[in-house]
Amino acid sequence: MNIKDISSNSLSFIGDAVFTLYVRNYFVSNLFQSSKSLQKLCNGYNSALGQTKVFNRLNDENFFNEKEIEVFKRGRNHISHIPKNGNLLTYETASGLEAICGYLYLTDKDRLELFFNKVFEGGINNE
Repeated sequence: MNIKDISSNSLSFIGDAVFTLYVRNYFVSNLFQSSKSLQKLCNGYNSALGQTKVFNRLNDENFFNEKEIEVFKRGRNHISHIPKNGNLLTYETASGLEAICGYLYLTDKDRLELFFNKVFEGGINNE
């Protein structure tokens, strides 16, 4: 599979699923058990705002390499729907982060693991 043949929408689609799975696994592995608390904690990462916080934090640390920033830019430019209570920049950033996640899932599992180690340095509150 040539990664250049995969649309940025598809990378974001896959990345959304991978990101959600890793976040859920993180909280379940840390012994949070009530569905209500799990949902609330996961939303702190899985929401557009939460993903934007992750991107900004990792970008400020210069975590992303040149190729990942290229994928991010491709991913953020393909927003098809913004909920009425959201804003464009937040959803573009979240979509770009999901594209990076999808890209890493398909191309470099070691880098993906490093990515999530950095993601979860934000702790349970995604700080």
